[in-house]
Amino acid sequence: MIAATLVAMVSSSPALAWGKTGHRVVASIADGQLSGLARAHVKEIIGVESLDEAANWPDEMKSDPALFWQKTASPWHYVTLDGITYDHAPPEGDALEALDRFRATLQDPAASLADKQLALRFVVHLVGDLHQPLHVGKCCDRGGNEVKVAWFGKPTNLHAVWDSAMVDEEQLSFTELAAKLERHTSDRDVIAWWDINPRDWISESAQYRETLYPTAADKPRPPADKKSKAPAKSQAADIRRICRENGVLVGVGGQLANVVRIQPPLVISDEDLDRTLEVLDHALTQAASS
Repeated sequence: MIAATLVAMVSSSPALAWGKTGHRVVASIADGQLSGLARAHVKEIIGVESLDEAANWPDEMKSDPALFWQKTASPWHYVTLDGITYDHAPPEGDALEALDRFRATLQDPAASLADKQLALRFVVHLVGDLHQPLHVGKCCDRGGNEVKVAWFGKPTNLHAVWDSAMVDEEQLSFTELAAKLERHTSDRDVIAWWDINPRDWISESAQYRETLYPTAADKPRPPADKKSKAPAKSQAADIRRICRENGVLVGVGGQLANVVRIQPPLVISDEDLDRTLEVLDHALTQAASS
């Protein structure tokens, strides 16, 4: 019961970016809507610790050098999709697979208190993560971390803007921001947003994600150097590096090392070909904007 209640409460909150403040806001709103019974279950598990305290714990534990936090739990903060529909978790797991497992732990009467504490903190955190569009990422750019943008003239990346920059710009405490959002959330909004199916949250976040990326018109274009016709040596190296980081090997040649060489195998599946072209497109776009 506690798992289902928390998922419903947290998922009915308006969308935010999820840095520390964002996670505290969504947990604070959820805490304010808990029933007396659900609140008693929460207190039974984490005692006097509030949900807004618990919300950032999974991120804070990334500083722990233990293998569990450095490797096992690392993929649990996001999902990666080819389109907008979730298919399945990779072998190392992802946020949805972890959320399902932690919900089961909370519902298991035989689970230890320590396991339930871990599960509850992760449930509060992961529901927030799955509502951050760039935690529902697509191939190759690490959830927008490799997409360079400017925020009020300061260089940053798209993921950082959504994780914290937009929220921090409000210059409000998490309690003030939670109160502001609640004032602007109508009963009609709550009804429309009340959906406890995580796959629906993922699809919705993926739809929003597609609207966040800068278009060609948004990106500054360097002036063309038509006189010198300087070879694009650094861009070719960037393309090779980005492709290699995403599992596609290309070469760089020519007398000036400004030629990207592609040597596909004689036999290649449609799936591998599509993946290769997607990585190349990403690498060319990144190199052109750098």
